[in-house]
Amino acid sequence: MFCKNCGKEIPDNSIACTNCGAPTGNVEDTGSLGWCLLGCCIPMAGLILYFVWKDQKPKTAKKCIIGFLCKSWNFNYFSYFKYFSRFYIIFIYKFNRL
Repeated sequence: MFCKNCGKEIPDNSIACTNCGAPTGNVEDTGSLGWCLLGCCIPMAGLILYFVWKDQKPKTAKKCIIGFLCKSWNFNYFSYFKYFSRFYIIFIYKFNRL
């Protein structure tokens, strides 16, 4: 592969030219666990990054949406759990007073 900017030969998997530093267009897509954690801690960022990277970095985009979905599912699960546990405590309290 040759650099589009300076014309020097560079390896096929390089992200930037070693001679002039121009980007080659090859995108590194590792799909690391850190993006999943980001999507879990900041769900809106995970959702936005999924739509930004779904074509360019599919592995990383998948990790972001997994983190978003995990956070969304946990939030809904625990909010329902809080609601029903609160209802259960009130129910037991009222019937034990009778």
